[in-house]
Amino acid sequence: MSKSVVLAEKPSVARDIARVLGCTKKGNGFLEGPQYIVTWALGHLVTHADPEGYKQEYKEWNLDTLPILPNPFKLVPIKQTMKQFQAVKTLLHRNDVNEIIIATDAGREGELVARWILEKTNVKKPVKRLWISSVTDKAIQQGFRQLKPGKAYENLFQSAVARAEADWIVGINATRALTVKYNAQLSAGRVQTPTLFMIAERERQIQAFNPKTYYGLEASIEGTTYTWVSHDNQKSVFDEKKVDDVFHHVQAIQTATVTSVQTKEKKQLAPPLFDLTELQKEGHRRFGWSAKETLSALQGLYERHKIVTYPRTDSKHLSSDMKSTLIERVKAVDLSDYRTLTTPLLRAETLNVQKGVIDDAKVSDHHAIIPTEEAARWSELSDKERKLYDLIVRRFLAVLMAPYVYDETQLTLTVGKETFQTKGKSIREIGWKAALGKADEELRTSLPKATKGQVMDVSHVRKTSGETKPPARFNEGTLLAAMENPAAFMKGENPELIQQAVESGGLGTVATRADIIEKLFSSFVVEKKGQDIFTTSKGRQLLSLVPEALTSPALTGEWELKLSQIANGKLSKETFMKPMVGFTQEIVREIKSSDAKFKHDNVTGKTCPECGKALLEVNGKRGKMLVCQDRSCGYKKNIAMQTNARCTVCHKRMELRGEGDGRIFTCSCGHREKLSVFEKRKNQSGSSKAGKKDVQKYLKKQEEPQNTAMAEALKKMLGQNES
Repeated sequence: MSKSVVLAEKPSVARDIARVLGCTKKGNGFLEGPQYIVTWALGHLVTHADPEGYKQEYKEWNLDTLPILPNPFKLVPIKQTMKQFQAVKTLLHRNDVNEIIIATDAGREGELVARWILEKTNVKKPVKRLWISSVTDKAIQQGFRQLKPGKAYENLFQSAVARAEADWIVGINATRALTVKYNAQLSAGRVQTPTLFMIAERERQIQAFNPKTYYGLEASIEGTTYTWVSHDNQKSVFDEKKVDDVFHHVQAIQTATVTSVQTKEKKQLAPPLFDLTELQKEGHRRFGWSAKETLSALQGLYERHKIVTYPRTDSKHLSSDMKSTLIERVKAVDLSDYRTLTTPLLRAETLNVQKGVIDDAKVSDHHAIIPTEEAARWSELSDKERKLYDLIVRRFLAVLMAPYVYDETQLTLTVGKETFQTKGKSIREIGWKAALGKADEELRTSLPKATKGQVMDVSHVRKTSGETKPPARFNEGTLLAAMENPAAFMKGENPELIQQAVESGGLGTVATRADIIEKLFSSFVVEKKGQDIFTTSKGRQLLSLVPEALTSPALTGEWELKLSQIANGKLSKETFMKPMVGFTQEIVREIKSSDAKFKHDNVTGKTCPECGKALLEVNGKRGKMLVCQDRSCGYKKNIAMQTNARCTVCHKRMELRGEGDGRIFTCSCGHREKLSVFEKRKNQSGSSKAGKKDVQKYLKKQEEPQNTAMAEALKKMLGQNES
């Protein structure tokens, strides 16, 4: 009997599919049943060859060999996962296998994972595609009943190849040229470099900002505060003399006349459902999580617990064919925490989805992130997973609830020739705000009873003032928002190009932005102070050394638009790649001819134990490190790590310094405490929050910035979805 090989992207997903398909026989890297053989990749099993895979002379980093422009590109199995690659290859070539079903993640990169494996194994058997947005049993069963022909996704594959090839030639050549020219570990790419540019540009805006003082007036009238409104409808002005004149005018008048009492009913719909970027922004705003932390917890909810839909989506909408599934999803979240919200929905005859939530035109590969039809097992979820699931469930229930309805009343009074106003709100129906835990108390502003023509006593008038503020520094949440919509950093660009950049999704994709931000930290071009992101000297110098064309947010927007056109069959890969080659040649030419210099300004008095050169002190995302300045050495060592342990004096978070048993907690207030003393104190107090095991567990979780020898750095760069 002939069989079909099902190729999943990860073992966890493969196991779920195998269980649904009845594949219980375990093999070497696969699970087999009567009709199907389910196997898996481990992320990518195949990648582009390193430069030395084309010519041995490329092994040595040399300006004379640049640019490196492979034609055609070579694919090679990844050494670390060669065993699984061979297992998959053997399965694909089995005589009893007559069909291949691609079941990798339903998206551009997932398509690339599978197609590159098929290409490298030289398999010519018929291909079908499983395209699902969740990995519940029901979704898998339905997906296998609706398998698509592989040819339907050929353009998506070509789009993925174009992305990978363009990123390779730009990233490899720019990084090698900068690194060799300036003998420093300098990395550049079409997403990371414009992202760095935006952070630096925001810093420039802050430094160049000149605060201006603005002025206004407030009047206390029978116990209620009213705000002055100028004749051109402004509540504050920069002209102090004008405000002083008004102040003296109204101060001499003891009464105010009510000229208008207006009450309007207003309705407000729930915020849209989450896409990945919006959820990452909310995770940072609510919990201070990095984009990577949110994505990691979300992957667990999707793959392991199967209680949310596909994470890497850029849509905030649902498709019309999903409407019939919504009641099952409400039943799945009919848990004690949400029962007051779900009970009215389940009792209703039909679910009323708020306007705009269902929109087929705004759903591309995947719909918004919502709960699946499977109920959560709270005891199996981590703290982060619980918090994230709660955000998703409440946002989902909110769009099924009634609008938030309130009355807004505006009182307008005149004092002499001048106008003063105040507003109040009274809630008619809390609606969806109950789902998000927003009672909106601050909007329950009671106003005095007033009628038009009524005269009131003015008890006090005071002048107010304030200063305009510069834009805030980026944190990970606001940086994600800027990457999604970089229009503010594209002034001077062609308006059509700005629109293209925004419409194509901005810098990078929802799937890659977290990795890009992490890479900026790990290459030490940015650092964190509190939650704010700052460029380092290395980052600022890099922007001065890299060709200007590579810093523009317009570049990646233009790329993504064209990649989308390839995916839709409107543009060929060859047409896209030709200018990419010319762009790369120009970048290399500009770097080679530059007279600029790079200076390490963080050199310490310590020498590298491996090569003897001076060590640099850098601020990693989670602490200080010593790294060798020689790019070919790659030595690094942690010297201080930010922890969650609190100082007994000022209760701030402390750093952990040193090595082994001699490690010491230090605080900015001057307090110092040996690790052994800290552990003993915590154990004696009976605290479960920071015992010895917890401290060790915390230390193991610290992620060291990746800044090893340049070959390793490049390997990681090529392993990412975007460079």
